[in-house]
Amino acid sequence: MDEDIEASKEHLSEELPIHGTIDPVLQKALLRKQDKRIIPLAAGIYLLCYLDRSNIGNAKVLNEASGNDLLHETHMTAYQYTIALMVFLIAYAVFEIPSNHFLKKMRPSRWIAFLMFSWGALTMGLAATRNYAGVTAVRFLLGAFEAGLFPGLVYYLTFWYRTEERSIRVAAILASATLAGAFGGAIAYGVGHMNQTQGLSAWRWLFILEGMPSVISSLLIWFLLPDFPETARWLSTAEKDLAAHRLATQGSHGDGDSLSWAVAKSTLLEWRLWAHYIIYFGISAPFSSLSLFTPSITAGLGFENLKAQLMTVPPYAAAYVVTLLVAWSGDHHNLRALHSAVFSAIGAAGFIASATLPADAYAHRYGCLIVATCGAFSCIPPLLGWLSSNLESTAAIGLAIALNVSMGAPGQIVGVWIYKADEAKKGYPTGHWTNAGLLLMVCVSCTLMHCYYVWRNKKLTDPNGFRFSY
Repeated sequence: MDEDIEASKEHLSEELPIHGTIDPVLQKALLRKQDKRIIPLAAGIYLLCYLDRSNIGNAKVLNEASGNDLLHETHMTAYQYTIALMVFLIAYAVFEIPSNHFLKKMRPSRWIAFLMFSWGALTMGLAATRNYAGVTAVRFLLGAFEAGLFPGLVYYLTFWYRTEERSIRVAAILASATLAGAFGGAIAYGVGHMNQTQGLSAWRWLFILEGMPSVISSLLIWFLLPDFPETARWLSTAEKDLAAHRLATQGSHGDGDSLSWAVAKSTLLEWRLWAHYIIYFGISAPFSSLSLFTPSITAGLGFENLKAQLMTVPPYAAAYVVTLLVAWSGDHHNLRALHSAVFSAIGAAGFIASATLPADAYAHRYGCLIVATCGAFSCIPPLLGWLSSNLESTAAIGLAIALNVSMGAPGQIVGVWIYKADEAKKGYPTGHWTNAGLLLMVCVSCTLMHCYYVWRNKKLTDPNGFRFSY
């Protein structure tokens, strides 16, 4: 791989300015080299982040039969638990946009390492909470420090990859959330057997053991996560030139201009971007509710005690595979909106079937949960790639992505309220119907926006004008 690039250094320096072409062999070699350095690290970071934000759902039901779960030992009601979840999301929405600003200003490696250390320490701190006020305060701070990671990683990829290359890589990162869901259930199953070890309940051990890897890993990220192509020491001069040429019009730049008020204003006021944000609002409620309530949902499907934790693994494992395949196909065919439309419809079908089946049809409803999880998670990466590819100014990418994910926070707040504790024996119909309705809205909206962009491109008369991505 490296030999291919070195052998073409002289050829590259002459060819780019004159012909403006890129050798596909050199490009593939560069992408492989970037992927090895960036994607595993980014996916691992998000896996730890997702594990630390969603483990409260496992703690809620861990050792519930013996009264050693989170709610019993902190004397919280189901309503107070929901408030603690909502407070996290409020902080998450407020701090996303400022965090994306600091990501570039302070260098991605430094800022992300700082965020990791902070949320890891706070997760461990949850183990020491004794009451509702303590849990709520720590969850608010956890939301503030986790807020910048996902939009930050999506923005970070624009420094390294072109439009058509991002969705599959966003998917690889987002899919780590499904792995975290699978690992979280398996870890909770194992940690559940540590109940009262050293006098601590299992849910306290869960927070300690899942927060510690983030704290330790933050030190590695500080030194290992590359910031920008132009500053990467592991890229040769020829490779840096190639990266700069590839991203001249389709990427962000570490030394690029800061966001101006004019660009910010146009980004804030452009109606079609708000259509993207509303679509992301629609997908956020299913994402949030599944993240936080899958252990409760499986507990209501006839799986008791620690087995309920273990049965959260298959839905997330299946979603991991489907998410990667959908993102690859969306990028390959340049039809991200239609892929999201199809799989949001599939997710909606899973929720509708689960809501209409008898409450005691456990096996069938468990299958529906797998379908719903696959549909809901897999349509998110194409949506994010679709948004970033339809921004004319690279300076606006950071703001637009942060706004998009911030709009997801109200959707996630909806997600924490719809799975009502008193509906467990009924099969949580309110949650399933709400998620189905929102996913159908996503399906219709993606289809309409796809048609709008096709129409706009057909009306374009300037061959050099900006063309919308589907």
